[in-house]
Amino acid sequence: MKALILCAGYATRMYPLTEDRPKSLLHVANKPVIEYIIKGLEKVPEVDKIYIVTNAKFFNNFENWKKTYFTEKEICIISDCTTSDENKFGAIGDMRFVIETTNIDDDLIVTAGDNLYKLNMNDFVRFFRKNSTSIAVHDVKSKELVKKYNEVRLDDKRRVISFIEKPSDPKTSLAAICLYIFPGKQLGLINKYIEEGNNPDQPGYYIQWLSRRVDVFGYIFTERWYDIGDLNQYEKANSEYTKRRYGD
Repeated sequence: MKALILCAGYATRMYPLTEDRPKSLLHVANKPVIEYIIKGLEKVPEVDKIYIVTNAKFFNNFENWKKTYFTEKEICIISDCTTSDENKFGAIGDMRFVIETTNIDDDLIVTAGDNLYKLNMNDFVRFFRKNSTSIAVHDVKSKELVKKYNEVRLDDKRRVISFIEKPSDPKTSLAAICLYIFPGKQLGLINKYIEEGNNPDQPGYYIQWLSRRVDVFGYIFTERWYDIGDLNQYEKANSEYTKRRYGD
């Protein structure tokens, strides 16, 4: 099993903090965001390699960080060679780029590099083994917040029966975060999605498309989740993690 952390965005909404540093290397409670993500992946025995995809602007930032971070997992940092928001590939475009560049055909965990979550990754992997394509789902407790993210509806077997990105009138408060596990045999569908001319950036649109073609299952977790999409969310996460001492 491989893991892919998406870190190729330019985070312009978080300037000036991210003018010279990627979001995932910002510190939360004195530790880079990406290290929390990797700590979770390190606990999964099946994961034998972690890919981090970034862009030309931030590639050296990640290379320098890697020199100071020790893990028993192999970490490979890949630049997609883009230089700005105008020519970026987008999250799904980067997924395809890494899969094709490295010839990944194993089962693949994909996660955003700006999400903080405390779910048990081994439980998530076991859920995937029992079912198939799996997405992490969180109850955000607010239908207004769901409008900002996506709405997920599941049947009694946790199969996704409806996935709507940016819904205007959500019926539930369940939303998927950018944390997925795809079977190796289905990775080719990412290329098909892009070749059809679909949105290559927001990964929720791919899940919406995918759930209409194959069975996708929702793993509901109740632990805390922070989507560090702007300065307010970053400051809130930093305050909460510092206060609760989520260091590990």
